[in-house]
Amino acid sequence: MLVINDDCINCDACVSECPNHAIYEPDEEWTYADGTNLTGEVKLWDGKTVNADKKQDAQSDEYFYIVADKCTECKGFHDEPQCASVCPVDAIHVDEENPETEEQLLTKKTCMH
Repeated sequence: MLVINDDCINCDACVSECPNHAIYEPDEEWTYADGTNLTGEVKLWDGKTVNADKKQDAQSDEYFYIVADKCTECKGFHDEPQCASVCPVDAIHVDEENPETEEQLLTKKTCMH
């Protein structure tokens, strides 16, 4: 999965690049349904059951953030993460503490779309 670090300048260049609508503004609530085909009660790729339409708390009140459960590193859409390629300050990178395999990322993509 990808993360945005504190080098972020909140320019929002990354937001429109995400095919999963996994990037949100500081203090913005999010849902699993945003930008996906998920709706109502769904079982996610990791076995967790959630209400896709329920608003979730913002994960940052200072910088743009990426919802890990929705990030597929653009697998199945593009050859490389589009958000990272457009970030003017290189604030987006792979979270080395939570690596995901290509198979895991593609499973998420298939579930959401």
